[in-house]
Formats: sequence, structure tokens, C-alpha cells
Amino acid sequence: MHHFVARSFLFFLGTLVSFVHSKTDSPDVSALNVMFKSLNSPAQLSGWKDSGGDPCGDGWKGIKCSGSSVTEINLSDQKLSGQLGYQLSSLSSVKIFDLSKNNLNGDIPYQLPPNAQRIDLSENNFNGNVPYSISQMTNLEDINLSHNQLKGQLSDMFGKVQKLKSFDVSNNQLSDKLPNSFANLTNLNTLHLQNNQFTGSINVLTDLPLNDLNVENNEFTAWIPNELKGIDNLKTGGNSWSTGPAPPPPPGVQHRRRPATEEKKSEGPKKSLQNGLIIAFSCLGGLALLLLLLLMFAFTRRRRSPPPSSLFLDDDKMSGRKGFTPLHSQELGAESYVGILKEPKDFKSMDPGNGHIKSLLKSPSMGLRRSVSGRVSFSENEFANRLKGRRSTSVQAIPYSLADLQKSTDNFAPGRLLGEGTIGRVYRAKYPDGKVLAVKKIDSSHFQGQKPEEFSKLVTNISKLHHPNIAELVGYCSEQGHNMLIHDYFRNGSLHEFLHLSDDFSKPLTWNTRVRIALGVARAIEYLHDVCSPSMVHKNIKSSNILLDLELNPHLSDYGMASFHLRTSQNLGMGYNAPECAQPSAYTLKSDVYSFGVVMLELLTGRMPLDDQRPRSEQCLVKWARPQLHDNDALAGMVDPALRGLYPPKSLPPFADIVALCIQLDPNLRSSVAEVVQALVRLVQQSTINMREDLSASCRTNDSEY
Repeated sequence: MHHFVARSFLFFLGTLVSFVHSKTDSPDVSALNVMFKSLNSPAQLSGWKDSGGDPCGDGWKGIKCSGSSVTEINLSDQKLSGQLGYQLSSLSSVKIFDLSKNNLNGDIPYQLPPNAQRIDLSENNFNGNVPYSISQMTNLEDINLSHNQLKGQLSDMFGKVQKLKSFDVSNNQLSDKLPNSFANLTNLNTLHLQNNQFTGSINVLTDLPLNDLNVENNEFTAWIPNELKGIDNLKTGGNSWSTGPAPPPPPGVQHRRRPATEEKKSEGPKKSLQNGLIIAFSCLGGLALLLLLLLMFAFTRRRRSPPPSSLFLDDDKMSGRKGFTPLHSQELGAESYVGILKEPKDFKSMDPGNGHIKSLLKSPSMGLRRSVSGRVSFSENEFANRLKGRRSTSVQAIPYSLADLQKSTDNFAPGRLLGEGTIGRVYRAKYPDGKVLAVKKIDSSHFQGQKPEEFSKLVTNISKLHHPNIAELVGYCSEQGHNMLIHDYFRNGSLHEFLHLSDDFSKPLTWNTRVRIALGVARAIEYLHDVCSPSMVHKNIKSSNILLDLELNPHLSDYGMASFHLRTSQNLGMGYNAPECAQPSAYTLKSDVYSFGVVMLELLTGRMPLDDQRPRSEQCLVKWARPQLHDNDALAGMVDPALRGLYPPKSLPPFADIVALCIQLDPNLRSSVAEVVQALVRLVQQSTINMREDLSASCRTNDSEY
């Protein structure tokens, strides 16, 4: 009897252990729940649920796992419709992601499974552009986005995806020139670009190890490089190629790939000898002509300005740290180049009262769609649905227990305090697995006389917001009178710290990084103002609420807290208040624009909004700067001395013009944030490469203290 009981207990224990081990990781479950709802909960996906469940243990259709992690999603040709949701970045173990041959629509989510090796979204109805987040998918080997309705330009996103072997974007509506970073794809074997609207040359493909290249039916011009003519499977018809022999490469340029004539030398000694004699006599006979062509080419190349391609330098190239990642927008160029901003021809420094600069801001930005209407905050399909008149869904943040947070913050020890404001204190929470979070402990006085549901409502509203340039909510806690919001921890701290509190070991932010930060923050505010419905006023925009990740991309924090700012002038950082904010009820979206203008002034000058250590006439940054913003001679004296003169002077007037329109005294004269985004994009696009301006990296102290 005892043996029977023992055997029964062991059997039960084994079953329990098996069940525990089959339980799917919660981030994977949550991401698949969101995906299922975004696909309109199709009945053909057997086992799938819109809440909870065990994809690995219960055998959800199309799902394969390794242990408790989802590793493969294969839902090809399942007659699926809808979209893919906004939580795919949580699927960190997925290697294969195949939803081809369905009826999916909308933008391809900005965040795809980050460690995927093969992605196939072909034969759907996706529109928008190819997501820039591909630039960070360093394990990607094969991606197929063919037979969709993708538009726009391919961004310079291929600098780090050097494992890529096959890239197919055929049968779309992509346009413009091929990105320079294609040259980094040293393992690319297959490239299908046919049936698009690409223009320019294909010279950037010259050194790639391609054996299958299809560029048919585009708008390519120039010559087909000789180095590509030996490709086994080459299709080039339906373009406007130049006739006659291709010009020689620039002096000093040597291609890794041999021309087709050289690749065929192994066909036999006799043929090799004949080819060699022909080449030798041809070279001797045309030596004079070749020298003349080279001289003419060198002369015209010297006179011609460098081709526009990139605008932001790889700020960490000199330091050995990981290079900065450009923002997701397609307006940014390759990260491996140094960008020098040109003065826009039609964006002259002028008095904003004359209306010309306003009309410029409202004009189409070099063929770009407005980001509000054309790119609804990238990864937020939930909000895209809202704009399209559909009912949106939301995902609640993860609840944390008070005991868990007390343990991870050493019981909210002073040594873990990151900062303090009128709403509450922020602590750093450390976990044994290395995870670090920021815990905002809201002062209990803000909830006096309110129902417990008010905090739940706050969490629900904030957890709906998803944008690459905001610090998203990842969790919350509401126990024993404690109300806390939990965000990811940004080890580079805030923009305020970078600009005003950096020590001697920290290098200053480069000019191009400052422009990049301004554009990212503007996009975040644009998301709150124009994408969220109803519009969300931030009410506390300041440099200390702009957090920087390890690659110095900005993330706006403290959003969704406007209800706590009952006394605006008290809660906002001094110096950021718009004039009308003396009356809290007068605070509008344009008040946020004013505060953002002050942040831009900080980026320009390196000064704090209020500084009583300076002469009296210079203590208020806005009052000191406003009269000088349209004086080109004075601008040079306003620039942050930490830059040591390493900035393109012609970029200052357009940057200052944008600032001037943000800090107008009359709210009606200020630009909308959408107009500010367009102006910054225009500033960025009208940059040109100058390799001589190789600025050093902006770095912070190492992470050893964490």
C-alpha cells in the first residue's frame, strides 16, 4: 500500500512538473493574445485565445516552441485578415515568422520579432513603408515582403544586418534610389527588386556576392556594372539603362567582385590567352583616352558636391561603443556617414510675423506625407484602428506586488532614488536576472478623496500608448495605499543630465545627435496631440523628462499625468512655462509646443531655462535668446561651447527659426507640433555628407554601477 501511494505521488509530481515546464512565457502569451485580437479572432486558428492560454502546452495552430518559448509562427495561407498587433517585439525567441498569402492590411508593425532569422509577409495587402526596426535585427537572414502595396523609399537600414542572405521586396510601389547601406550586405545572395519604381543606378550592388539579382521593370538609369554581368541569374529588363561602355570607377576605387570577363578566365588556357591579348591591346590602344576620361572624371567629381545620402554621423564610431541608431523614420540616412546640414534654399531666417516661414512649415515636406495621417505612430496598430473608425483594443500593464517592488528597491532605499518631483519619487529596481526598472511612487496625497478606480483608469489610459519615442508603461502596483507606475530604466539618464550635469569624463552631445533628439521628441508630442483620441496634453515637457537610451534615442516620460498638475506653474519646471500658463485653465496643446521650444533652446545653447548664476540679463533663457534668434551673427555666439565649434554653421538659422515659432508669446502664432515635425524633417533631409566632419562620440559613464 505504501509503495502504491509513493508511486502515485511520484506520478502526480511528474505530471505537475511537466505542466509547469510546458507553460509558455508570459510575454509570448501576451503578444499572441494581442495578435489574435488584431487578426479579428479568426476561428481557423484553433487553440488561440484573446486572453491567457498556453500556446506551447496546448498546441496552438502554427506555433512551435522550444521549452516555454515560442520559436516559430507559421500561419501562411490561412485566409487571415486584419493586422498583426503592436507587441511583436516581445516575441524575443521567435526565429521563423511566416504570415504570407493572407489578406493582412495596414502598416507592417514597426517592431517585429527582434531575433527572427526568417520573416515572410509576402502576398498580403500591407501598405506604408518597410519598417526601420529591421536595422536592429542582426540575426535576420531572409525577409520576403513581396506582393504588397509598400510605398516610399528604402531607408538606409542595412548597416547591421550583415547576416542577410535573401531580400525580396518585389511587386510593390517602392521608389527613389537604393540605400547606400546595401553595400554592407556582404552575405546577400538573392535580391529581388522587380516591379517597383526604383530610380538611379545599381552601383551600390557591385561588390555583393549575388547569384540571383532581379531589378526588372523599375526606373533605373546609368550603366549595369560589369561586375554584375557575370551573375548566374540576372534580370535587368524594363529599365532605362545607358548604352555604350560603362565609365571606369573613380580613381583609387577597387571592387571586391571581379568583372564578368575576369570570372570566365577559367574556361581554358587558350581562351584566357586570347582574352588577355585582347585586353592588353585594348588597354594600350585606349590608354590616352582612359587617362583623359580619368582626368575629366576627377575634375568634375572635385567640383561636384557629395551626393546626399546620410545626415547623422555614427556618433560612437570613434569610441568603440555601439554606434548610435538613427530614428525609425525614413527621413534619416545611413548611420555610417557624417552629415552636414545644408541651409535650405527656401527656409531662410526671417521674421515669423511675415508669414513666409509659416507657409513653409505648412508646405509639403519634400514629398513626404504628414506623419499623423501617413504613419500613424508606426507600431500602434491599435491607434491606427481608432483613426480608421474601428474600436481599438488595449493591453493592461503587468501588475507587480508591493513585496516584489520593496525587495527590488531595497525597501525604497535612498540609494535607489533616481529623482523626485511634485507627483512623487522615482526609484531604481534591480532584479537577480539583471533586469532594471524605474518605479514612480506617486504621492498618496494625489489620491485623497478619490475612488480606487481612479488609479486603475490612469493605468488603463497610459498602457494604451505605444510609440518608439515615449517611455512606455510596463507595469503598475496598487496595494495598501501605495500607487506606483513602472517603466523601463534608461541607463543614460535624462537629456537634462547630459546637457547640464555631465562630468569631465562625458563627451558632449554632437550637433547631429541634438537634431535627432529634437525630431524624436517632436514625434512623441505629435503622437500625443494628433494621434491619441482625444488629444493628450503633456503639460510637463522639460529636458529632465526626456530619457535617453543606450543609443541616445529620446523617450518622452511623465505623459498622462496632466490631471495631477492642478497648479501648473508649481508643477512645471520653472522656465518651461508658456506665458498663458499663469492660469492653469488656459493651458493648451500650444503650451506644450512652447515648452518644447525651450528644450530646443537647451539643445542649441547648452544653457538651463533659468540660471541665477548668470548675469541678470541672461538668467531667463527665453528672454535672452528670443531677440537673437534671427540674427545670424549672434547665433554663433549662442551655440553650446561644449560643441567646440564642431557644427555646420548653415544649419543654425533654420534650427533657430523653428525655435522662434515655438516660443511665440501669443499661442495663436505658435506652430502646431505637426508643423514642427515637418520643419525638422526638412532640415534633416536637406543635409549633405561631408566626411571631413567626423565628430567624436557622445558617451556616458559605463554601466558598472548597475
